Amino acid sequence: MLINRHSQLGLSLIEAMVSLLVISIGLLGIASLQISAMKQNSSAYWQTQAVMMAYDMADRVRSNKAEINNYIGVDTEKGYDGECITKPCTTAEMLTADAAEWETQLSTLPSGRGMIQNPVANQLSITVMWDDEGTGATGTNCSNDSKVDLTCYTITMSTL
Repeated sequence: MLINRHSQLGLSLIEAMVSLLVISIGLLGIASLQISAMKQNSSAYWQTQAVMMAYDMADRVRSNKAEINNYIGVDTEKGYDGECITKPCTTAEMLTADAAEWETQLSTLPSGRGMIQNPVANQLSITVMWDDEGTGATGTNCSNDSKVDLTCYTITMSTL
């Protein structure tokens, strides 16, 4: 049986080009997965930070029972200035210092913002908001529409 060598010319070049195409598609898929994983990792990091900041503020509120109802209305967009580390403070000054420290913490989140509200009698709602998707959203309705509203994490605590 004779093999015609001329009919085999160029076949390995086509096979190499097809192999290169298959490998390229696979590498593009891997790159896409890597980008998605990095985005999800970033989102998880911001969520973790928000949880810690919300619970930190809840602890601050609990430790200043005399002013607990005055924490209602704290909004880090208002801007607070105060500190009680180097000097003694009254309970009212402690509230302002707590809000200032919380504002500083929240500034590490993308478009970070915090609010304390009173949705139900004898309860405080502590909400940490941030721009998780990087869309430039500024809304505070916590609607899960990342193009309009900031991502929110809220805890509720009793004022009693």
